[in-house]
Amino acid sequence: CMAAIETLRRAASERETANTARHREMVDYYTAWVHQIKTPIAAMRLTLQLDDTPNGRKLMSQLLRIEQYVDMVLMYLRLDEGASDYVIRSCDVDEVIRQSLRKFAGEFIDRRLTLHYAPVGLTAVTDEKWLGFVVEQVLSNALKYTPEGGSITIDAEEPATLCIRDTGIGIAPEDQARVFERFYRVDKSHSKASGGTGLGLSIVKHAVQYHHGRIELESTPGTGTTIRVVFPNP
Repeated sequence: CMAAIETLRRAASERETANTARHREMVDYYTAWVHQIKTPIAAMRLTLQLDDTPNGRKLMSQLLRIEQYVDMVLMYLRLDEGASDYVIRSCDVDEVIRQSLRKFAGEFIDRRLTLHYAPVGLTAVTDEKWLGFVVEQVLSNALKYTPEGGSITIDAEEPATLCIRDTGIGIAPEDQARVFERFYRVDKSHSKASGGTGLGLSIVKHAVQYHHGRIELESTPGTGTTIRVVFPNP
């Protein structure tokens, strides 16, 4: 009997080792894939930068969406990698915001969206790559669900809080508590925007909480949504 138990224990251990190895291989494969796919994306972006026309800007916006989904794959894979993947330092939040706004400039122009933004003057002790992902995802959602002619406001509140507000379609009360859940997708059937993956905001919440901050959502259907990222005290 003891021999049989030991055999089963050894078999279970071997399966666990094999599963761990397969998971590591999968992570390594998709990480390599992300880096490889970024090369043609960068080449397409350089080509489209020379085409400052309405169609060129529309194509650039779609290319940016593709790049976001690619980045999301990498961020999702790194969720459980731990602190070894982070470079923690003092980051200028305004510089991160400006980098994101440059990416979305064409979409603001083509959809006649108004941007209200003045430097927020915030500094965050965090990983700049993850902070950039957070700002870009929140701003991307605001753009996606704000109709033509609307506006987006980026400002700050006390204490150390970055706010991104839109005049979009808003989120129903029954969905607001779940939008940060992994793979949860809000019903946007009444919107012209295409559906997302249900991963963006869940990764955003994980990143913010891992760096000892918090994220809050306030929304009124038909009026708009405000996302607040509260940074920890330095």
